[in-house]
Amino acid sequence: GANGIYWVEIVGERPGGLSIVANITEGAKRAIPKTQAAIETELLYPLLRGRDMGRWSAAPSAHILMAQDPKTRRGIAVETMEKQYPKAHSYLAKFEKVLRSRAAFRRYFRADDPYWSMFNVSPFTFAPWKVVWREVANELDAAVIGKGAVGDGRKPVIPDHTCILVECDTAQEAHFICAAVNSSPARLAIRNYIVLHPDPHVLNNINIPKFSASNGIHQRLAELSEAAHRAAAKGDSSEVRRIEEQIDRVAARLWDLSDDDLAEIKRSLEEM
Repeated sequence: GANGIYWVEIVGERPGGLSIVANITEGAKRAIPKTQAAIETELLYPLLRGRDMGRWSAAPSAHILMAQDPKTRRGIAVETMEKQYPKAHSYLAKFEKVLRSRAAFRRYFRADDPYWSMFNVSPFTFAPWKVVWREVANELDAAVIGKGAVGDGRKPVIPDHTCILVECDTAQEAHFICAAVNSSPARLAIRNYIVLHPDPHVLNNINIPKFSASNGIHQRLAELSEAAHRAAAKGDSSEVRRIEEQIDRVAARLWDLSDDDLAEIKRSLEEM
């Protein structure tokens, strides 16, 4: 709730680890005043919105103020905010009434919890690598995001509430899952039963094995996903299609599908 407070654009920098931010109010459901403020850069993370992603592509276009303790699943303690992040605390204080009135805050938090607490933020939100796709879409088009996507490369990318995320420990694991999900066999299985909402439960219906770095098929799918991301970043659609053909052939081996099975799957996708 209150995205227009947390979502920001960095418009400048100041000494002492501060960034000048402008809050993003366009498209916000709640009327939030447009303002600029100095905020501790430590609390700013790259923000991935649904509009920022597609198959093999995820490029954050904004930042989010994360004054949240993922372990307690509540906002950073008031005392800590006042001492360590006084600029962010002052900025949030301007919106206390709005932040306390959020439906999720009233439902999931106590009145004495920090009023900047966010619902559904925990350690998985800060996982170093993630597979992501849009929550509302006719197709499940997955991509990988990880540290180093933007900025200084030390902070993980934070997907917004319109994105589904699967936390991963390594880049290889994320790219393996991404390749499997984007392959034709998986796409056919998903398309047969989802309507607009490819929620995380799709992974309960696709038998993607646990990633093993010693498995040649797993490694090859991870390599091909990385190559597809590079080609997509260059806008080379023909190269992306060539790589996707390879991914389908390797994915067929993952699920013990014959050449005839794969050909039939592709025909079915074209007819749907």
